[in-house]
Amino acid sequence: GRVRAPARRGGGVIGALPARDGTCRFRVWAPRAERVEVRILAPHERVVPLEREDLGHHAAEVDGVGAGARYLYRVHRADGGLIERPDPASQYQPDGVHGPSEVVDHAAFRWTDSGWKGLLLPSMIMYELHTGTFTTEGTFEAIIPRLGDLKDLGINTIGLMPVAQFPGDRNWGYDGVYPYAVQNSYGGPEGLKRLVNACHQMELAVSLDVVYNHLGPEGNYLWDFGPYFTDRYKTPWGEAINFDGPYSDEVRNYFIANALHWITEYHIDALRIDAIHGIFDFSARHFLQELGEAVRLHAQSVRRDVYVIPESDLNDVRVIRPVEVGGHGLDAQWNDDFHHALHTLLTGERNGYYEDFGKIEHLEKALREGFIYSGEYSPFRKRRHGSSSKDRPGLQFVVFSQNHDQVGNRMRGERLSGLVPFEALKLAAGAVLLAPNIPLLFMGEEYGEKAPFLYFVSHGDKALIEAVRKGRNDEFKHFAWDGEPPDPQDERTFLTSKINWEERWQGEHAVLLNFYRTLIKLRREIPALSELDRNRLAVSVIDDSRVITMQQWNGLGTSRICGIFNFEANDVNIAMPAPEGRWRKVVDSADREWNGPGTMIPVVAHSGDGVTLRGQSIALFLHEEER
Repeated sequence: GRVRAPARRGGGVIGALPARDGTCRFRVWAPRAERVEVRILAPHERVVPLEREDLGHHAAEVDGVGAGARYLYRVHRADGGLIERPDPASQYQPDGVHGPSEVVDHAAFRWTDSGWKGLLLPSMIMYELHTGTFTTEGTFEAIIPRLGDLKDLGINTIGLMPVAQFPGDRNWGYDGVYPYAVQNSYGGPEGLKRLVNACHQMELAVSLDVVYNHLGPEGNYLWDFGPYFTDRYKTPWGEAINFDGPYSDEVRNYFIANALHWITEYHIDALRIDAIHGIFDFSARHFLQELGEAVRLHAQSVRRDVYVIPESDLNDVRVIRPVEVGGHGLDAQWNDDFHHALHTLLTGERNGYYEDFGKIEHLEKALREGFIYSGEYSPFRKRRHGSSSKDRPGLQFVVFSQNHDQVGNRMRGERLSGLVPFEALKLAAGAVLLAPNIPLLFMGEEYGEKAPFLYFVSHGDKALIEAVRKGRNDEFKHFAWDGEPPDPQDERTFLTSKINWEERWQGEHAVLLNFYRTLIKLRREIPALSELDRNRLAVSVIDDSRVITMQQWNGLGTSRICGIFNFEANDVNIAMPAPEGRWRKVVDSADREWNGPGTMIPVVAHSGDGVTLRGQSIALFLHEEER
């Protein structure tokens, strides 16, 4: 099926859509253009005028144009000027952001995932990866041989950083300028489809990061077609998208249709919406609400589970509250507060936004409620921040100890493995994987990858390159890091960021990998861990220590666990909590099996018994009734 915009907008399909009869329909939104033509470059060059439609669209059906044909739009301006540009809804840019667009026939791909219906949100174990640095080759195709190892680890959802066409051949992806086109250096549309198809054959879901808050500067020609952007608002990354001003109906349609495009043509299972705090919309019906509703209806029509999961630093619970009670109705969101609380406890860092964290009570609240700042004063922001999320279920929060931002936005891109000792890495794993939320791992985390993940670009504009360098330096001023950051434009910065996959089988790396695998297996097999119900959760801090106990139980009352997290550097003795009965030790990160200093916890302890946790360790117990 083709992605169709809501009829009330007069929208319909945009872009180039080939038909079986050898014709191709071209349709573009250019409300201020005097007239628009499409110039077909191959197989036979010709210029075809488009007919003006309602709401500023221009369209025509052209004979003898099929998949692989390249084209540009010729926009005749009211002032008599003429510009020639790629398609704003280009499906493929084989020669990069400045080259012509190429017609793609999505119906030609033979999917073999007809039985795939998606995953339930609470069951997801997410794994974020960057296509360019995940393998030596840096392509979609090269990811496929590694899927078996990820599945063996227990991963069931692959999270791809943005793949929309960006300038050059190396970039995080947030400088994309063709939201509908798949990056040519990664393998283009065909490569992404093969990867998603392979994932579904292995019962792995695929989440895709999409960017609806800005477009990158280089190769961004949308201004030449219409008022996609506005100067009423500012973002840190470029011009804000026009979601609520004049002409905004068709701008909203462009991005909503883009979301449906990924679901329809690429069978994507979840969309991570990047940095929604950069999406400004003061209309009565917020863009995010409309997006969520469109995705939900489309998912029902294709009979698959599809989710919308934004990233936000607003701590605004309305994002995930149901529409019926005044929310935007999105499925879940990333919880930066959890990361910041965990990171500061492990590293002791308190610079920049970490100034707001560092107490054990912060992590306790993140486990219990979600947001830590729910209206309290934020020293970093110099104002009150956030709203309460304690009424939202744990499955609406994605938690992590590392991700591309929290690693890559450090001056030297250090991972946690370069900041804390081995025992703390296991403690971080336990905090994330035993939390009553959706866990996310960042590529290589599972075996303690040592390579940094740095910020890299391959722009062609010298002035832009210098602006990026200056911008990175300015970003780090809050953190008081010494020295100069690696040059984002230097190819060595990109190559240094490639992970060393074979390390996962060696020494301590293999031990950590097996520890992650064990925790994921326990999470899936123990009902008390897999139900993610915060109504059946008890979290507390032990006295004045940096020790948290967390109990969870299932709805039937047949399964109860207790996780104890010791963030002290020294050993700590605590009493086993209620209820009465036997607590059987399931895992202790201090055990020799995990290259720890040796466990001091007996295999079985009773409620009230004293147990000693080694410094920076995590222990998990399963409650057993007395027999």
